[in-house]
Amino acid sequence: MTMRLFDLHFLSLLLINLVAVLVLMRGIYYRYSTDRDSLLGLTMFGLGVFLVAHLLHNIEMSMGFAFGLFAVFSMLRYRTESIPIRDMTYLFLVIVIALITAVVPAEPLEILLIDMLICLLARLAETSLLAPRTYSKRVIYENIENIKPENHQQLIEDLKARTGLDIYRFEIDDIDLLRDIATLRVFYHEVAQAQTASAKLMASDSGISLAKSASKES
Repeated sequence: MTMRLFDLHFLSLLLINLVAVLVLMRGIYYRYSTDRDSLLGLTMFGLGVFLVAHLLHNIEMSMGFAFGLFAVFSMLRYRTESIPIRDMTYLFLVIVIALITAVVPAEPLEILLIDMLICLLARLAETSLLAPRTYSKRVIYENIENIKPENHQQLIEDLKARTGLDIYRFEIDDIDLLRDIATLRVFYHEVAQAQTASAKLMASDSGISLAKSASKES
């Protein structure tokens, strides 16, 4: 028994899924992350899950089938590299939107409202209302005396004065006693006055070298 695929209902749900996924990924995810590969992969993932779930939703126990897909895709791990927790969260939301759009027996307008509600919650979670946005950066630091536990507050104040960043904690990755330098991982809050270009620069993982004298000597 065959069924008609390209009817008005299918096309309307496909359009809703595309709009919701693009709003989530291009309008929210890509606003805070410029990883184009993840943007493309998660967008196509949402389209694929929608097509599979919708085209097979007429089989028996369709809701059980949908939840089975949900569980499988939620536990999916790419073998090439580990997925950051933020990307895993958006993967989860993409799957939720695709399954809701494909399987839930509701009016298209109601489904669109639910999808937009998910996007709205994701947008609110990305703002500082939930928690202040923080970044981390690798720093090569030359004042080795401040590495001592009793001088940690002085180290933070020194880093704040020399970088202009709102640093609130740090971790020591490595100490080179031969050159009297240390490699630190500093964590700092978002600077409200920063422009888009400078914010992207701060969010990058490139290191800052404060060991000018040590570099010259070496």
